[in-house]
Amino acid sequence: MHGPASSGWLLVALCAATGAYCLLRMRSSVEEQRRAAGGEALMGFGMAAMAVPAAAFTPPSWAWPAYAVVFGAAGLHALWAARTHVRHLHHLHHLVGAGAMVYMAMVMATSPGHGHGGSGIPPLTGILLLYFTAYVLATGARLVPVPAAAGTGGSARWGDRPELARACRLCMGVAMVAMLPAM
Repeated sequence: MHGPASSGWLLVALCAATGAYCLLRMRSSVEEQRRAAGGEALMGFGMAAMAVPAAAFTPPSWAWPAYAVVFGAAGLHALWAARTHVRHLHHLHHLVGAGAMVYMAMVMATSPGHGHGGSGIPPLTGILLLYFTAYVLATGARLVPVPAAAGTGGSARWGDRPELARACRLCMGVAMVAMLPAM
């Protein structure tokens, strides 16, 4: 990513911490948490790697197409999951997120030193910015503590808490809003 190094490192830390928490959620006893956590961990770590400031590390030329392949596969997985689990709209959000990662990787692969080239925000970037801004606002509004599930003694394991999962999704949405115009 191009832009100030301090904000890049903050994005790296935020996304890596989110990815690490999502890995812990993969050990959840709640099946739905486990299912979503793997894709979210991939997204968190992928965003962390992509947010490393260009002044600190310039990835080899093959890295951007590799990102595109990995997140393209993640997008196909999200599409398949959305087809089989129609009730779960978060699969469609994963599809949009994976598509945004593919898009950013391809932009960086075609012009690694210039991002968008300084000619304003392209329409697809603008659409993605609008989507992720709306997602952040909606997720933030829903970010209130949820009562613990029955049978947990009034205290759910911290990896099973839905509000923490929403907070992670909110963090990744904010990071996406920061990363898109910084390409």
